[in-house]
Amino acid sequence: MSDVTATAIVEITAPTTWGRASKAGWDKTIGAFLIVAAVPTWCHMNWIALEQYDGSITTAIKAALDEGAVPFAFRHFPQLSIPAMIGYALWLLLQAFFYGYLPGTLCYGQRTPGGHLLTYTANGLLAWAITHVLYIGCSFLGVLDPAIIAKHWEGLLVAVNTYGFVLAILAQWKGYWAPSFPEDRKISGSIIFDFWAGVELNPRFGKYWDFKFFHNGRPGIVAWTLIDLSWAAYQYQRFGYVTSSMMIVTLFHFIYVVDFFYNEDWYTRTIDISHDHFGFMLAWGDTTFLPTLYTLQTQYLARYPTHLTQTQALALLAFGLTGYAIFRSANYERDYVRSKDGKCQIWGKPAKFIRCKYNTSDGKEHNSLLLTSGWWGVSRHANYLADLMQAWAMCATCGFTHFLPWSYFFFMSTLLYHRSLRDEKRCSSKYGKHWDEYCKQVPYRIIPGVF
Repeated sequence: MSDVTATAIVEITAPTTWGRASKAGWDKTIGAFLIVAAVPTWCHMNWIALEQYDGSITTAIKAALDEGAVPFAFRHFPQLSIPAMIGYALWLLLQAFFYGYLPGTLCYGQRTPGGHLLTYTANGLLAWAITHVLYIGCSFLGVLDPAIIAKHWEGLLVAVNTYGFVLAILAQWKGYWAPSFPEDRKISGSIIFDFWAGVELNPRFGKYWDFKFFHNGRPGIVAWTLIDLSWAAYQYQRFGYVTSSMMIVTLFHFIYVVDFFYNEDWYTRTIDISHDHFGFMLAWGDTTFLPTLYTLQTQYLARYPTHLTQTQALALLAFGLTGYAIFRSANYERDYVRSKDGKCQIWGKPAKFIRCKYNTSDGKEHNSLLLTSGWWGVSRHANYLADLMQAWAMCATCGFTHFLPWSYFFFMSTLLYHRSLRDEKRCSSKYGKHWDEYCKQVPYRIIPGVF
C-alpha cells in the first residue's frame, strides 16, 4: 500500500440497490408496524413518568401493568390544548417562512441513485439565531413567559404527535401518486413498511422546497435549544436556582445544534438526507421524537435537580467536549480529503485512501474516496463514537439513580449501531469488493480495539 493512495476501480452491477429496502416481506412489515405503535407509546410513558411517578419509568410501567394498559392509557393520556395546537401551528409557519425567505448559502447534496444532484439553501443558522433572539428578547421584556414551552408541554405533545402522523400520511400519498423524482422512489409492496421507511427520497414542492431538508432541521432542531431554555426557566421559577447540571447539558445541546446549522452544507451529504427516504421514521421522528426524547435531560432536571461537585462538572465538560472535538475533526477530515482529491495531509502525513468509481442508474460514472487515515483509519465510524461520548456526558448530568434520562444514550447506541449496519450494507453494494478491502484496512466498526 502506498503512503499516499491505494487506488481501485469498482464495477457496480446493480447501481440502484443502495438505500432502504426495495422489497419488504412479513418480517419487515411486522417490524415497521411494531415500531410505529411503540415509539409514540414510549414518548408518552416518559412524560407520564416525569409528571406523576417521580421520574421513574420502571414505576410507571409497573403501574400500567397493575392497572391494565388500556385503563392506564385513558387515565394518563395527554390532553388536547387549543392554545398549544395554535402555538405549534404558528411555530411551523414561522420556521417555514424563515426556511423559504431568509438568505443563505447554496449547497449541493450527494448525487442520488437516479443521478440527480439537488441544491439546497443553507440558512438554518440564521433562522436559529433570529428565533432565539426573539425568544430571549420577548422574555426579557416580559412579553413572553420564558417557561411557556415547559408549562404547555402536555398540549404540545398532542400537537407534535398529530402533525407527525399527518405529515407521514401525506408523504406516503405523495410518494405513490405525485413523486418529485420517480427514479429515486422505492415501493416495497408493503403499505405499512412504506409508511415507516418512506417512498420518496427527496419529496419537494416546486424546485427548491424540500420536505425532508426542512423537517430534518427546522421544526425539531431549532426547537431543541428553545425547549432546554424553557425547562431551565421552569427550574428557576420552581426552585429559585439553575443547577450546574442544567447549565452543562444545555451547553452541550447548544454546541451540538449550532454546529449542526453552522455545517448545514455538510449535513446535505449525510445518510439522513442522501439515503433515508421520507416516511414516518423521519416525518414523525424529526417533528415529535427528536424534541421530546433529545431534551429528556432538561425535562428531568427541571423537576428533579441533580447537584454536581465542581470536579464532577469539570470532568463531564472535558469528556463531552472531547467527544465533540473528535466528531468535528472526523467529519472535517473526510470532506477535506475529498475536496482536495486526496492531495493533502492528515495528522501530518499524506492522506491514505481507496479511490473508487461507481455508476448511477442514469448510466453515468462517478468518483469517490474511502479515507483510511486520520480518525477514519481508527474506526469506520469514528463520528459515531464521538456522538456516543457526547450522549454519555449529557445523560451523566442527571446522575445514575434513574434510567429515564439515560434512555437517550441507549437509544443513540442502538440507532448508531443499526445505522452503521445500514451504511455498511449500502457502501458494500455501492463500492463492491473494495469496500471489503477498506474493512480489512480499518477492522473496527465503531470502538477501536473493541468493536
